Amino acid sequence: MEFSNPMLRKYRDDRRRLLEFVLSSGLIKEIRTPAGPTTSFSSINFDSISTDYVLECINSGGVLDVSQARKRYYDESSQPITFLQMHLRSGDVYYLHSDPISMGSPPFRMPPPMAMNHADFVELSKSETNYPAGKKSPSLFEETRKNCQVTTVPDLNCMGNTTVLSAVLPTLKTGFSDDDLRESAYEVFLSCMMFSRVEIYSTEAKKRERSARFLGVLNNRREKRHVEHESPDRNLKIHETIRMQMQISEATDTLIRRRLTQFASSKPCGDIDVPQLSLALLTGILRTDFPSEKSYIHWKNRQANVLEELLSSDHNKNRKQMIGASLAKIRNPEEWDLKMSPSERSDFLLVIRQVALALSSMPGRFGIEGETYYWTTGYHLNIRLYEKILCSVFDILEDSQIIEESEEILELTKLTWSMLGITQKLHHALFAWVLFQQFVATEDMALLDYALCEVDKVLSAEMCDDREVAYTNSLTSSTFSNGHEMRLSLMQSIFLSISSWCDSKLQDYHLHFSKKKLFFERVVTMALSAGNEDFVPHINSEFTGVGTSSEFVTGKIREYVEKSLDAACRRVSFVLYLAVINFCDCNHNKVDLWSQVTYSPSSEYIKDTIHPLVTLANELNLIVEEDLFIFSPVLSQWYRECAMISAKKLHQFYGERLKPFLQDVTCLTMDVRKVLSAAVALEACLIKLHTSVCKETKSPSANGPAFDYFPIAEISGPIILDWIVAQHERILKWTARAFELEDWEPLSFQQKQAASAVEVFRIIEETVDQFFEFSLPMDITHLQALLSVIFHSLDAYLSKMSIQLVEKKFFYPSTPLTRYKEAAFPIVKKKVVEHSILDDEVHRQLDILATSKLCIRLNTYRYIQKQITVLEDGIRKSWEAITSCRIYGCSAEMTPGTLGTSVDLNDESVTELFVATLDCIRDSAGHAIKRTCDFLGAKIVFWDMRDSFLFNLYHGGVEGNRLDDLLPQFDSALNNVCRLIDETIRDLVVSSIYKASLEGFVWLLLDGGPSRAFSDTDISMIEEDLSVFEDLFVANGEGLPRSLIEEESKFVHQILSLFSLQTQSVIQMLMESSEHISVDTTSPRYAPRYLGDAETLIRVLCHKKDREASKFLKRHYQLPPSSDYGETPSEDSSFHSPLLADIVKRSASFRWSDKSQSSFKFMKKKLQEATWDIKHVTWSK
Repeated sequence: MEFSNPMLRKYRDDRRRLLEFVLSSGLIKEIRTPAGPTTSFSSINFDSISTDYVLECINSGGVLDVSQARKRYYDESSQPITFLQMHLRSGDVYYLHSDPISMGSPPFRMPPPMAMNHADFVELSKSETNYPAGKKSPSLFEETRKNCQVTTVPDLNCMGNTTVLSAVLPTLKTGFSDDDLRESAYEVFLSCMMFSRVEIYSTEAKKRERSARFLGVLNNRREKRHVEHESPDRNLKIHETIRMQMQISEATDTLIRRRLTQFASSKPCGDIDVPQLSLALLTGILRTDFPSEKSYIHWKNRQANVLEELLSSDHNKNRKQMIGASLAKIRNPEEWDLKMSPSERSDFLLVIRQVALALSSMPGRFGIEGETYYWTTGYHLNIRLYEKILCSVFDILEDSQIIEESEEILELTKLTWSMLGITQKLHHALFAWVLFQQFVATEDMALLDYALCEVDKVLSAEMCDDREVAYTNSLTSSTFSNGHEMRLSLMQSIFLSISSWCDSKLQDYHLHFSKKKLFFERVVTMALSAGNEDFVPHINSEFTGVGTSSEFVTGKIREYVEKSLDAACRRVSFVLYLAVINFCDCNHNKVDLWSQVTYSPSSEYIKDTIHPLVTLANELNLIVEEDLFIFSPVLSQWYRECAMISAKKLHQFYGERLKPFLQDVTCLTMDVRKVLSAAVALEACLIKLHTSVCKETKSPSANGPAFDYFPIAEISGPIILDWIVAQHERILKWTARAFELEDWEPLSFQQKQAASAVEVFRIIEETVDQFFEFSLPMDITHLQALLSVIFHSLDAYLSKMSIQLVEKKFFYPSTPLTRYKEAAFPIVKKKVVEHSILDDEVHRQLDILATSKLCIRLNTYRYIQKQITVLEDGIRKSWEAITSCRIYGCSAEMTPGTLGTSVDLNDESVTELFVATLDCIRDSAGHAIKRTCDFLGAKIVFWDMRDSFLFNLYHGGVEGNRLDDLLPQFDSALNNVCRLIDETIRDLVVSSIYKASLEGFVWLLLDGGPSRAFSDTDISMIEEDLSVFEDLFVANGEGLPRSLIEEESKFVHQILSLFSLQTQSVIQMLMESSEHISVDTTSPRYAPRYLGDAETLIRVLCHKKDREASKFLKRHYQLPPSSDYGETPSEDSSFHSPLLADIVKRSASFRWSDKSQSSFKFMKKKLQEATWDIKHVTWSK
């Protein structure tokens, strides 16, 4: 069978169109033919005029002589084709010493492969890389070199390769060209249509008929209807389509149709064979019907060739010699056209016709209806002609498209079956072959789908009887496979050729079908359909299609998988070989060249170089991904274990090259990290590929290991732990350095935390990223070590922050307990309260801990809480990612069920680890926030505002020292804090300031000193001040909640209510509570104060502006009068009074001085004695 070149057909058609356009554009003044000047192009054969001559006529503005254009064309055709002269110097142009037309079609098989001379290449690479003398090449290099025996150059144009095993018919003796076959096929097609009485009109006849039809309609519209002419119209359109598709000119078509019409009119309706057709054309067509002598000679020789191919098979020696001599005379132009008269030529052809009729009247060999002698003797030509007819369904302008009229054309092709010996099954086989060849040439998948449909029709069709089977088997074909010639039936040859092409691609599908899943699936289907051993089914036989589990299909798929993997591994081995050479070239100045390849774990990493094992793993990863997403889903339809085979083979291939590398790994160099990570990633993909099949099948492999895993976990586990320990020391050093440089200023207007915290988390996050970037197998021990490093690093940072805070005891001034008494003699010298000066270190610390600095610390604590959450989420996700694709550590007996239980237990352990580390840090930061808030509130009230609030408010009287003067200071302090503090803890900080302020109010009422005594009127004014103070913190709904304000100020209001009680009631309450006073003086100094305790009641009596209370305190407790003290505010920061030894303990907000502890027992004894006296003696005023 001949494979027509679609590009050549397209070129010729474009050439005709361009010449017709040039001639019709007005660039030529006049067109002259042998018959005279003309304006019609119908008589011009554009295929036989010289384009150079036409262009010269346009440039000269002259007249185009068609005869001269033809003469110029044939003169040029007899000479070799040359291009620009400049190409001659470069050697790009060559001359042909043989006639290319007589050589036939080019071979369809690939040239024999040429093996690479790797010995020379290895010697060259050794010399280039300074291989040490006397030293053996490492095992990896030797193995790589052995696997690099590439015998063929990879075909990058996978689908465009038209290397199809040809279904070779018996050779045509006369050397038919592709154009000869196409023109003869058109003559056969047209004759069959005409002898079948398919009504076809010429263009001129159609115009005349339309005019007559128009006049007839005007005369009687009812008698003549338009529908009567729809069929001829359609036939004419189909005929024109066939003519253009088969590239036949209008002049040639008119000539042939005219002669066939004459022949059909003189011959009764019946069958006609190809020899009769050729003889009829030779009889009725003369030399003068052709535009040139050359075209006539070519046409006449073609008809003679047809007769020779069909009549020379006669076994009668005399008739065979006579036919040969007659055809020789026909081919001789001088004898046939010049010496012989028309009557002699007719008589001569009559003799040949008698022989042809005698042969055609012979009975067929198989007794099939309509069978003729030429079905079997001329099938080598008949099949070629039918192929050309089938090719007419492909659009000549776009080879990958089938024209719209294809169904009608295929229906008309049935008219040629009786002439060419075509059966229904043979038609489907030939059409499948034509479609498949067109698919190979154009890569259009739709054509492959059509071909599959035709193959399916062949395989699923039922034979009518054994005669048709015998006939199709008699059509033999020679097919070359693996260098050997095989004699097969034509149908077997077609299917074997299709199957062989598919096999050649599928045996290296990794190369040919990369990223072409649909192509791959269709080609596999075609290979299994056409490659079935019983592809010519008999009656009641049926081909098992997709999903078959037959040994044939299983063996085919397994062969594809194994051979394609072998080819892919050979290509990857060659890539590895080149990577080894490149790696050695980049590192030969650092270490021993060849030891670098195998023992590079201990070598120094060279920037911009990639270890060969990393390159190999990356290349294999690409193969695995294609298997997983493209090839395995398709192949598993026929053979479910294909993915397992691929995974095991690739795992073994890489493991053999990785094993020497792992033997010397002792530390995590950059090369080691990259190789191990690449190996782990590859193994994860291989496991995924293997398990993708295990999930769908009940394969025993699903309950055990697919293969021996790389021993990476045993090697990398201890090394990773050592790395984590080293990182711990580094992080602690960086944390200490960052804290020492911290000035507690906000990082920016938006980021109000300290820069040191950002730096600490940056170092931690870098460590975490490096940890997970290892992409190595890890267990919970590694996670525990990492979280421990994070915990200790952040805990050290929090400890450094917390240790700088000063104890709140230094904020509270100490004052003596006195009873109220107005001064009788103001000029008398009064006692002065003794003050103790703070240590320089404490004073310096308080100056450092300014309000703005404390706000930044609070923001930093809050930032740590937020970042801990972010860090935890990131670690959890990364850990889940590496554990989800790791099966390391699982025993060989572990099943998927027990593996799931192990994973659940591991999740619980991981959660416990996060609770013990990061949750603990989060809680520590929360406690630090609370403590710092309390410190900040106390510092603002008792330190920053001590002069205006503690020493001046209500000093010497309430009316002259109200809270109104202090409100601007509180407002300023609150604004300053809200400006600096993070929004998420603003309310918490403001609340601490409010609580400290209330504590200051309590201090003023109960520990305000000798200068503060309150009457009932004073208490009313204080309550008004307190209400105003509460509104300040509510801030019209933008501050603290009203409910919180009221709850916190409840105790202050209760203290004020005690001042409003009668003195006798307070004394009675004091007596009742004094019975419960503990003698233990070591009770907590920050014990909470409540309303009815003795400490609160005694202080109420001390600061109550009432004579009865003063007498009670003088009589029973000998407290000095307040008039004995002259109190002036000190500029010092704290006070410690030697008279602080009173009868009550300090509240939670105040602390006793050590000096006052000695007198505390004595005063408690006095209080108990006074209580006993009150119970037994009536109190007198």
